[in-house]
Amino acid sequence: MRAWQTVKPGSPKDALQLNEDVEPPDPQPGTVLVKVSAAGIGLPDAFMCTGNYALTPSQFPFTQGQEVVGHVIGWGEGVQNRVVGDRVMAVTSFFTGNGAFAQECLALDDFCLPVPEGMADAEAAGFLIPFHTAHIALVTRGRLEAGETLVVIGGAGGTGQAALQIGKLLGARVIATAGGPEKAEFCRRLGADDVIDYRSTDIAEGVNELTAGRGADAIYDPVGGDAFTQATRCIANEGRILAIGFASGSWGASDTAHMVYNNYSVVGVIPSHYDRGFKERTQEQLIGWWKDGELRPQIDELVGFEQLPDALERLVGGGVTGKLALAVDPEATATR
Repeated sequence: MRAWQTVKPGSPKDALQLNEDVEPPDPQPGTVLVKVSAAGIGLPDAFMCTGNYALTPSQFPFTQGQEVVGHVIGWGEGVQNRVVGDRVMAVTSFFTGNGAFAQECLALDDFCLPVPEGMADAEAAGFLIPFHTAHIALVTRGRLEAGETLVVIGGAGGTGQAALQIGKLLGARVIATAGGPEKAEFCRRLGADDVIDYRSTDIAEGVNELTAGRGADAIYDPVGGDAFTQATRCIANEGRILAIGFASGSWGASDTAHMVYNNYSVVGVIPSHYDRGFKERTQEQLIGWWKDGELRPQIDELVGFEQLPDALERLVGGGVTGKLALAVDPEATATR
């Protein structure tokens, strides 16, 4: 099969190699073998090229790609109630090197869910991780309530756009941050009540001004680094900073004394520590909103299979609005 393999540490263009004759993976216990239509592309894939991601496989070569849409063609021991040919979206076994940047991959059975009728491949490929992460952050971990103020850092990013949409559906006032006028306008189109262009305005000062000094009840932070520090300067009494990721290249540094004296919480968020039943219930609500037209994965582009390194370089450089997807099958669909 054809597969992109990471063969050495480096930038995506240096680390990735397209191989034409890779042995397809054997289904392992708890995994589903999927013929790939399209794959989601995210910053963790770029971080795995450089080795700066905690779940990077330890041995070269490996195939990455965390998110997949495709059709079931087999499964491993312990997997039940699967049917060959079913169309599914899933999180892959990327951490074992069997990710979605290949014609066949291994999906995690407990995070392998049906694709609703009418959802395009590009949408399905970019659905599970962004929207489940945002839902867990805002509903389960952050307990966001209607009328509260939510700040979404990086609102034009792959996971930020999901949090922005879900925040509005939960009845929050949403303030998004974005870099530049084009991304700011993108956030407004998605429903942000206010947008702070962090290239021209200090995030903390902007939030405090928009909230008359009160600060935000919840801050969704997939960026880390200085953005996290900014969040600590504009969080309200009893507020929650939701730590999602480190798109900046470094995690935010918590100061326990500052948390105590300002009476706020820092809450870690990851979707992998929940069982299948929880994921299915979350998916039911998310797909219900999708069917009602109330949320949509914002796909910047469905890129051709050979363009993966260029797409990752573009993502690292901040040139993506929303989410990128990779057309592994040339007939993968971009829109409904």
